[in-house]
Amino acid sequence: MPTLLPRPKTLLPRTGQFNLGPETTISAPSELFNELSWLQSALRPGSGLALREATEGSIRLALSTELAAENFRLEITEERIDITGGDAAGVFYGCAALLQLLPAAVYRKAAAPGVAWSVAACLVEDGPRFQWRGAMLDTARHFQPKHEVLRFIDLMAMHRLNVLHFHLTEDQGWRIEIKRYPRLTEVGSWRTETQVGAYDGAPADGRPHGGFYSQDDIREIVAYAAQRHITVVPEIESPGHVQAALAAYPELGVTGQQLPVFTRWGVNPNVLNLEDSTVEFFKNVLDEVMELFPSPFIGIGGDECPKEQWLADPRTQQRMLELDLHDGEGLQAWFISQLAEHVTAKGRRIFGWDEILEGSVPQNALVASWRGMTGAVTAAKRGHDVIACPDDVVYLDYRQSELAEEPIPVAIAVSVQDAYAFEPVPAELSPSEAKHVLGGQANIWTEHMDSPRTIDYFAFPRLCAIAEALWSSAERDFADFEVRLADQLARLDAIGVEYRQASGPLPWQQRPGVIGRPASREGREAFMEQLVANIADR
Repeated sequence: MPTLLPRPKTLLPRTGQFNLGPETTISAPSELFNELSWLQSALRPGSGLALREATEGSIRLALSTELAAENFRLEITEERIDITGGDAAGVFYGCAALLQLLPAAVYRKAAAPGVAWSVAACLVEDGPRFQWRGAMLDTARHFQPKHEVLRFIDLMAMHRLNVLHFHLTEDQGWRIEIKRYPRLTEVGSWRTETQVGAYDGAPADGRPHGGFYSQDDIREIVAYAAQRHITVVPEIESPGHVQAALAAYPELGVTGQQLPVFTRWGVNPNVLNLEDSTVEFFKNVLDEVMELFPSPFIGIGGDECPKEQWLADPRTQQRMLELDLHDGEGLQAWFISQLAEHVTAKGRRIFGWDEILEGSVPQNALVASWRGMTGAVTAAKRGHDVIACPDDVVYLDYRQSELAEEPIPVAIAVSVQDAYAFEPVPAELSPSEAKHVLGGQANIWTEHMDSPRTIDYFAFPRLCAIAEALWSSAERDFADFEVRLADQLARLDAIGVEYRQASGPLPWQQRPGVIGRPASREGREAFMEQLVANIADR
């Protein structure tokens, strides 16, 4: 019988099989209408079957208080299929598991001839290890059209990931419509050209790049994700990574100088000023963002914010005296705290990168530990909730091997096996501290991913491995995973995902002549130790 990915807690084969045919029907209580409709829409195209709704279907969806949230039981006999969940999300994951047990052709968009639509009898009982099973998609560096975001959401749902961290603003582009400040998209949503390569002095392509999501687009993306039990967590960068906003509204900057939308990669020295009017501007932006995203968490950035402009600017130095602050870290912490208070007053919580630990941060802040796991340890010990996303195992823009053919090779090599070894809970945490680790996520930064095909190549199959690390138990068996991954790749083939082959990049996935920035693990570790020295738990 086909295998499941992520690995289930229990899979017991039984005798016989259930055959889907013209007479197969589906039933569900009214509170599971969304899950019933989704299952019909998932099964119909590839199978060509009607799968009509019935009072007592041969495929039955149900809820049970005996199961925990997000848990499910899938029971297949020769007579029927029962999918029971502790809540609607659990039922949905049971439906997703059923799809995997059918022939891979079920993932195709038109009826596949000659396929026997049967599923082996079995019992599957399963539920997730972590509540936050995420993927961060950066659409600011390279814009992804709305239909590609929806496709990515479907791929997340297929792997039972439940949080889309939507990275919407950067130096290189502002991707969300803010009606109060129209120039953010009129000016900030496109750049004149793009750096090609990952080194200082790399050439540019001379080609304009841009795009943004209207508020109606955002509502559609959020609703589409919610139907698949995925929460979309928006991120609006501040007080660094903001040159697209400065291009639209120069008065937000320290210098007030008219700047273009940034066309280079890397850490940018241009940051926000610390005036009350700038804080008010970003509070107004977040108000519109919070109207569009019902997520309990709102990302406010806080990473890679250079302090040089603040320290060299007389007005900012005066501002430090007014606010009784003593250094650049204090300035950043003050800015973040202003936004945090505003977000908290609206009943939400801020979500920021681990640099926010460099100053005082609200106790309810959620910290994303990206510079290794130091941020996770420090945040959990201070009583903050944590999302683990250490760059050395879950940064999917990093090169995938030592092969010279890897396209624009960045940083260290992170293989599928490296990604599969991802453990979100640091070993040095006590049991009570470990409870602050809500889960983890993969981060897909798109500086060097200029098309959805390229995102496919970098994300898969490493995202398959990370999804299992976040869903299944802490015990790992890579040999077993490889067997099940082969079945999963057949499903990705049916969908049309252009994943990286185990043998390396195909000729058209390479970027010959475009120079990257490879690093050794030793060099990366030394660099990260330097970066996190001021947040390391003492």
